[in-house]
Amino acid sequence: MCTLMSSPNLNSLITYTMHDFQFFGGGWMMFFWWFLILALIVLVVRALMNTDKQNTKTETPMDILKRRYANGEINKEEFEERKKELLS
Repeated sequence: MCTLMSSPNLNSLITYTMHDFQFFGGGWMMFFWWFLILALIVLVVRALMNTDKQNTKTETPMDILKRRYANGEINKEEFEERKKELLS
């Protein structure tokens, strides 16, 4: 039994099974899991990008003008002038 445990064939068998993608199911299943993980990442990124687009679509031109005035990007005269243009 001692000679069996130290034989090179047993060591190569253990090494082979440890590195044969057993975690992912081996063979073609490995590609399936990687595809699934990649697809989930793409879906999450697209969902996050769509939420940003939805927030900007609901903002009216008057909201944008008010936000720019509040941030100091435009002065009061420019705010009043553009406000008149929007309301006419």
